[in-house]
Amino acid sequence: MNIMSLIGLIAAALLMIYGISDGGDINNFISPGAAAVTLGGTFAALMLTFPLRTFASMPKLLLRVFFPRTFNFDPRRYITDIEEITVSAKKYGMLYFEEKIPEYKDKFLQKAIQLAVDSEDAETIREVMETELGCMVERHKTGIQFFEKGAVYAPGFGMLGTLSGLVNMLAQAEDPAGITKSMAAALIATFYGLIIANVIFLPLSVRLQKRSDEEALCKQLVIEGIAAVVNGEGPKQIQERLISYVPPAMRMPYITKKARKVKIQRDRIENKIESMIESKTESITKEKEI
Repeated sequence: MNIMSLIGLIAAALLMIYGISDGGDINNFISPGAAAVTLGGTFAALMLTFPLRTFASMPKLLLRVFFPRTFNFDPRRYITDIEEITVSAKKYGMLYFEEKIPEYKDKFLQKAIQLAVDSEDAETIREVMETELGCMVERHKTGIQFFEKGAVYAPGFGMLGTLSGLVNMLAQAEDPAGITKSMAAALIATFYGLIIANVIFLPLSVRLQKRSDEEALCKQLVIEGIAAVVNGEGPKQIQERLISYVPPAMRMPYITKKARKVKIQRDRIENKIESMIESKTESITKEKEI
């Protein structure tokens, strides 16, 4: 779970409650009418802006924000997977992965490997996968725009609630007590609009953009890695190329247990090849001597 998002949400709620209750009455900030105009108007405008499928995707988008590990878009994991693919491809060839493709959970990686198994050249693989990556980014933009538009609409409907409250206030100009009550209700609508925009919609849009960038980075690593494997580049060369895409802060802890296992496997393969070459050389030398 994304602890920072949860802490930020709870902290914002507690600080607002403290600020409201300090020297005042929290009941003064409860107005069903203002909430109906601000919150209801915001979602009504969003319904006019986006199709039903965008609303249906909201649970998944919220999962991306609060439970990012569910999707596990860690570039280091992708680099490790591609390094394993490189070692196995050098040893057995790409046809080795024909039956192993389902073992990889990422559908994007599965498709890239399948193209390589089908003997597609690196440029074709790059072109196909970059097109798919572009379509994925466009889909993500729709979810991000949902929250960005909500952040725009909420203050506007809050201001609308304030204006309607001011109209009611002026209509009760002969009653001083009524003027005070209507003025308070008018200002609460703006208060609600600012909270909805700055505590909910804007932070969620920023978080979703960050998640989208993380996923796009991992997909780009897949494109570059599989294209390099098809071009016949070595594991070390591919590793160095892919690490250059990773932010510097994430490069140091790259050598995980899985990466060490890959390194040990690669060293064993290299040692075995060297021993086979030596034994073959010795046998040829002996034959020549005979």
